Amino acid sequence: MMNGKAMTTSSGLVLLFGLAAASQLGCGGGEEESQPVIRPVRYQEVISSGARRERSFSGTARAGVESQLGFRVAGTVQSVSVVVGVSVKKGQEIARLDATDLALSVQEAEATLAQANASRRKSEADYERIRGLYENRNAAKSDLDATRAQSESDGAQVAAAQQRLALARRQLGYARLTAPVDGAIAAVFVEANENVGSGTAVALLTSGSRPEVEVAMPEALISQLLDGGTAQVTFDALPGAVFPAVITEVGVAATGAGATFPVKVQLAADDSSVRSGMAASVAFRFESGDGEDHIFVPPVAVGEDRDGRFVFVLERATGEGEDGALATAHRRPVEIGDLAPEGIEIEDGLADGDLLVTAGVRRIQDGQTVKLLADAGA
Repeated sequence: MMNGKAMTTSSGLVLLFGLAAASQLGCGGGEEESQPVIRPVRYQEVISSGARRERSFSGTARAGVESQLGFRVAGTVQSVSVVVGVSVKKGQEIARLDATDLALSVQEAEATLAQANASRRKSEADYERIRGLYENRNAAKSDLDATRAQSESDGAQVAAAQQRLALARRQLGYARLTAPVDGAIAAVFVEANENVGSGTAVALLTSGSRPEVEVAMPEALISQLLDGGTAQVTFDALPGAVFPAVITEVGVAATGAGATFPVKVQLAADDSSVRSGMAASVAFRFESGDGEDHIFVPPVAVGEDRDGRFVFVLERATGEGEDGALATAHRRPVEIGDLAPEGIEIEDGLADGDLLVTAGVRRIQDGQTVKLLADAGA
C-alpha cells in the first residue's frame, strides 16, 4: 500500500510531464497548423455571340425526288427485276405483271372492232343502194333516212371499238413497270406471285442529284427564314463533315400536334456519301432583333443572394499549385436577360475574354484562391 509521501511524488511527476508536453506543443504550434484548402473550379472564356444566333434542328436526309412506283392496273406480280440499292436507267424494267388476262382483253377488243367494221361496211352498202333507188324515185325518203342513220351509227360503233382496243393495248403495256427517270431503288415492297391493286406501291425510286433534309421549326423562328437562305448540315454517320445547304421550302401552316412548321433545305452540292434516311442536324443562323452582340453563359455560372445576381471571374496567379494553375476568384455583379438554348444572356457585367467560373460557384468566396482544373478550356 502506497504511503502519502509516495503519492505526492507520483502526482508531481505527472504534473511535470504534462507541463513539458504543453510547452512542446506551444513551441511547435506554427508547424502543425493546417494549410488553407484550395478548391478546384471549372471555367470557360467568355465569347460574344455577335449579332447572330445559331439554332440546330434534327431531321432526316431524303433524295431530291422520291417516287413510289406502282402498276396502273391490278394483277399478279410475275417478276421483280430490281433489288434495294441498285441504280436504274430511265425505261429500265422494275417489275412485271402476269399479262394473260390483259392480252385476252386485247384480243376481245380486236374481235369487237372487226365486227363493228363488218357492220359498218354493210350499212354503208345499204345506204348507197337505197340512195341510188331514191334518186330514181324507186325508194321512199324514209328508207333513205333509215339507212343513212344506220350507217352513221355503225361508224360510231367502229370508233368506239377502236378506242376500246387502244385502251386494252395500253393496259397491256401497263403490265410492265419501268423507271420514269434515272435513279436508285430505295425500297421494294412486293414479291413475285403477290396480288397487287392499281396504284399499290411496288418500289421506291430516289432521284435528284442533291439530297434534301426536312426539319420542324418552332413558330417563334419561322418568320425569320426565307427561301434561298443558307444553312449548315451535319450527319451522325459522317462525323466531322459539314455540308452547306440552301433553304428551298418554308412551311406556311403548322403541322403535327405542336406549333411547328416544316422547313426543307437542299445540299448545295451532290455527295455520294449522303444516303437517304441518314439522321441529320441542320444549323440555321438567326439575326438578333437589335443587331447587337450578345453574351450567353451556362445557368450554373450565375449565383444569387440578398445582394443580387453575380458571377465569379478569374484572375490568373503567377504561381503554380501542386496539381495545376492557380487563380484568384473575384465576385462580379451582373444583369441577366432572356434564357435561351445557348444559356442565360448577360446584359451587363461580363466582357469578351473574361474567365468565368462555371462549376463550384457556391463553394468559393470573393478573393479566394482556386485551382484551375486541367481539363477546362481557357
